Amino acid sequence: MKKHTLMLHVLLLGTVALCLGTSRLDADGFAIARIYIEYNESANDLGFHVFLDGEDWKDLKIVNPAGKTIMEIAGKAGYANLGLTELFFEGAEPNLDDVPLNVLLGMFPEGKYKFHGVTVDGVSLLSTGTLSHAVPEGPDVFPKVGDGEVTIGWGGVNEPPDGFPKRDVRIVGYQVICESFMVTLPASAREVELPEEFVATLGPGEHLFEVLAIDRSGNQTITEGSFEIE
Repeated sequence: MKKHTLMLHVLLLGTVALCLGTSRLDADGFAIARIYIEYNESANDLGFHVFLDGEDWKDLKIVNPAGKTIMEIAGKAGYANLGLTELFFEGAEPNLDDVPLNVLLGMFPEGKYKFHGVTVDGVSLLSTGTLSHAVPEGPDVFPKVGDGEVTIGWGGVNEPPDGFPKRDVRIVGYQVICESFMVTLPASAREVELPEEFVATLGPGEHLFEVLAIDRSGNQTITEGSFEIE
């Protein structure tokens, strides 16, 4: 994902995660603990991402369903004293022509991932995030431009892409990103008109956008598109 869209993406991750309910708070735990798949159907690349939210933690360990530690983080110096709150990182996103899908999915099996943490006060944290291999196909996109207006439309999806595991896909929302504009919409939405004030800031030429289909598991698939302003 491009850097400018990545920053926008992080801003709404907390809101989306709360709506999805893909983490569980176990007594003393993190408020949000998610591990999910992001597939870019246009680029044919796929990665495994993590989003975490909690108060004043300094150590973190993520353990997969087989009991293997896949990530460890330790706060040092100032971070060991003050702690951290949010954490978001993207795994590398290899092209599926280079690293086959079954190989990638085998590295990150479905099931419950444990998020073990320790706060700066020495309190143990434990939360569970469930990873599913239910990946939605990318929506078809239909941009329309005219008279200073831009509308981005898309088709609904309810199936996995060809060649992906046959899982039940249930879309909970769509996200539209265009440069500095981003909005998350309910599953029933099929188009969004970009704000007039935002369109007025766009210069002539090609402008890129993305539409993400978000599954109830938290997994999401991107379709890239573009429109032309004369």
